[in-house]
Amino acid sequence: MKAPLPALARSVLAAAIGIIASGAAHAQDSRVVREPALPPACAVLTAEQAAPRIGQNDAPRIQAALDKCPKGQSVHLAGTNEKLAFVAGPLKLPSGVTLAIDAGVTLYASTNPRLYDRGIGGVAGTCGTLDNNGKGCVPFISVDKTRNSGIMGPGAIDGQGGQKVDGLAETWWQMARRAQAEKNRQNNPRLIEILGSEEFTMYKVALRNSPNFHVTLSKVDGFTAWGVRIDTPHDARNTDGIDPISSRNVTIAHSYIRTGDDNVAIKAGNAGPTENISIIDSHFYTGHGMSIGSETNGGMRRVLVDGLSLDGTTSGLRIKSDSSRGGEVSQVSYRNVCMRDIKRPIDIDTHYDKDAEGKQIPVYTGIAMERVHATSPGKVVLQGFDEARPLQLALTDVVVDGPPDVKMSFTRLMPVGGTPSRLNPPGSAGIDCKDRFPDFPLDAAPNPRPQLTKEQAKAYDYREVLKYTGTVGAERVDPWDPLADPLASGAVFKPDYIVDAAARADGVTSFSSVQAAVNKAVSDHARSRRAYILVKPGVYRELVYVPATAAPITLYGDGPDAAATRISANIDAAVTGESYAKQFGAQFAATDKSITEMYDWARVRPAIGTFGAAVVWVRGDGFQARNLTIENAFNKDVGNARAECVSASCSDAAVKTVAHQAVALRLEGGDKAQFENVRLLGFQDTLFLHSVDHNTTARSFFNKSYIEGDVDFIFGDTIAYFNDCEVKSLGDRPVSYAGAPDTSRHARYGFVFNGCRFTNDGSASARAGQFYFARQWFHNERCTPYGVMAVAGYSCKVGEVDVLNSPNGTIMKRTLESVGKMVVMNSRIGMHINRSHPWADWNNSGKISYRPAQYSADDWWKNLLAAGLDPQRELGEAARPASAAIYLAEYNNSYESTVAVAAAPAAPAAP
Repeated sequence: MKAPLPALARSVLAAAIGIIASGAAHAQDSRVVREPALPPACAVLTAEQAAPRIGQNDAPRIQAALDKCPKGQSVHLAGTNEKLAFVAGPLKLPSGVTLAIDAGVTLYASTNPRLYDRGIGGVAGTCGTLDNNGKGCVPFISVDKTRNSGIMGPGAIDGQGGQKVDGLAETWWQMARRAQAEKNRQNNPRLIEILGSEEFTMYKVALRNSPNFHVTLSKVDGFTAWGVRIDTPHDARNTDGIDPISSRNVTIAHSYIRTGDDNVAIKAGNAGPTENISIIDSHFYTGHGMSIGSETNGGMRRVLVDGLSLDGTTSGLRIKSDSSRGGEVSQVSYRNVCMRDIKRPIDIDTHYDKDAEGKQIPVYTGIAMERVHATSPGKVVLQGFDEARPLQLALTDVVVDGPPDVKMSFTRLMPVGGTPSRLNPPGSAGIDCKDRFPDFPLDAAPNPRPQLTKEQAKAYDYREVLKYTGTVGAERVDPWDPLADPLASGAVFKPDYIVDAAARADGVTSFSSVQAAVNKAVSDHARSRRAYILVKPGVYRELVYVPATAAPITLYGDGPDAAATRISANIDAAVTGESYAKQFGAQFAATDKSITEMYDWARVRPAIGTFGAAVVWVRGDGFQARNLTIENAFNKDVGNARAECVSASCSDAAVKTVAHQAVALRLEGGDKAQFENVRLLGFQDTLFLHSVDHNTTARSFFNKSYIEGDVDFIFGDTIAYFNDCEVKSLGDRPVSYAGAPDTSRHARYGFVFNGCRFTNDGSASARAGQFYFARQWFHNERCTPYGVMAVAGYSCKVGEVDVLNSPNGTIMKRTLESVGKMVVMNSRIGMHINRSHPWADWNNSGKISYRPAQYSADDWWKNLLAAGLDPQRELGEAARPASAAIYLAEYNNSYESTVAVAAAPAAPAAP
């Protein structure tokens, strides 16, 4: 978009407060008009559909929220992930209430004509027909006798004028063209109709594709349209942008309008005069231009058009009327106007309908144009009514390039300051319009499927990703190639310790539990080389804690496949410390101090929480595992039964039993952790990968492994590379997220999946494609600066802690910077992953924990600025980088044409 109009062209705009009225002697809105502010929310409604569908009608719940909303507050329509569409029949806006449509959301007008029937004369079924009346439809949004109501954005309202009307073979617009050909009138609903109201505000909302006029106001005192975008095709008949009728104190500012009829048409009909109108710093595109009329019989005065650009309209500055509906039009000022590609840049006509008859004579006096420039040739029409009632027009620096084709009759050019008025005065090239024609502003919605370029993808080779470790944002280079390690190459190890539940344990080299062997390896503190622990086939029902060790540990099974050796425990986040100690205390009774400390950390807690709910908990650098299974069995029996009866009618009780976080494997800060041919089984939070202090990253590598879960089941803030793995989403819930990264924005990398297979268990939700790759974990949040909260006086500012003392809260810098990074490349994606929007928001808008998906550093900056938080001023960030860091992306993935249903596979036998 080009730069806005220079300050000198905004003579009625004060630098700090917007539009300032300067007295009754001036032509303009008599109010003090400032940029509007969005009222606080009384309710947030979330969309339930990704696109409009026939039969959908959200009007009852929207209307109920509007009717319940206190004056001075707003009802927000919000989106969640790909669900951004509301569809409704007619709505009525109450007094004092604002309808707000959040970014990315569209409120569609239903295409069911029966919903709009006005029932003229008691006859229903009129809307969607042609007759000689054309008044058979109520508008989509009615505003009647209200005060201080409004419609605000930055979302959109779409009238669906180009869609087929339900039950008919034509669209609303085709119906309008047919009415033109058959010389009668179409019964099409207007988009927004404001009647008998005071102080109505439209702010930053987009209006699109109205079946008829977009906005009409009649007998309104006080109307502001600020930053409004109206967009409808040039050939859509009778789709005026904004029509003030018999109204006063109207301001249209900083708005963008392209339509199939008048961009703005100011009218004064039988209901009375129109006065005090300001059109300020706005831009018109296709349409019929800046119009006054054709109804002027009510009288019109004090109109200011300042800082307008018109680009491609049929007419430019236009006053139109005739003897059937004419009246006095006076004190109209046009200033600082630029036009191009317009057939009639100046079109002032008192004989609009050449066949009109009547005694309502149009009289145009006190019309002034100053600094007006049409940069392309066109016709100039200056036509007064007759000799006794001429057009009175004053021209100052008015230039039409060309030269223009001028048609002038009954026109008196009035002198200005003693200087005669004339078009194209000698020596004037007109005002500079070079930067006065911005492109129409389209919504710049983020791409929900960002793709890496080939060059960018090279940076995600496993050797590059795993090359860095240490302090986040200042990592050191420490090359690591896990595929060159003997673990991955199938080396046969000589075990230092053997675990076999079926054999006699000697407590020295043979053990009946895995934890006992780990404890022995740790207690042999003199060891300077890696310790190898062989686990024989069987099920080991225990917890396994691996502390930070002087020498790394390798844990491996020698069964025919990874399923033959299983470490399993039933434990979840809701378990109390006391219950935890009773169930698992015996196995930690005589362990090394470093292991006992891990046990004690969980034991003393009222509830062990997610961090304590791990079956295998690893802190040691260089830890390795191969050819075994780690399972959190919490609800697994119920879960397996549920999986088997998904296609039948499982009981709701069974489906709802998964409620608590339950971790299979927790890696806490251990660097260079490597997993080969490992199966990780769980539901929520199966694999937890996190640093010790949020400031130091750690690396882990998973090769030819299998991970399953239902929601957020691969989560954390470290670097993790998944190579040739299967990631299976279970269908316990209506929606599933495989990943939940919370990587620092300063970290080089987060989670990378290369050559993996994203599969599912064939649940109904999976078949519907309702699952996602990931949502970025917004952990520890107690308040959110994103979106809108229906809490009076709510605020969320940067502070030292994450806390909410309703209605005010603070959020830590670290929490805001935990953005979450994940890349999926060269992988096979099942149909369960949402095709249009595979990356999800963190919870729904309107919730205390909401954060939108952020695909890059640009999104992070943009979202914070939109929330009123300046990253430089409030977070101490450096200048915004010219090149945005990647947070979420894909590369070279392929997709299943049908839902891939796979049982949890037995991993291939170790070489």
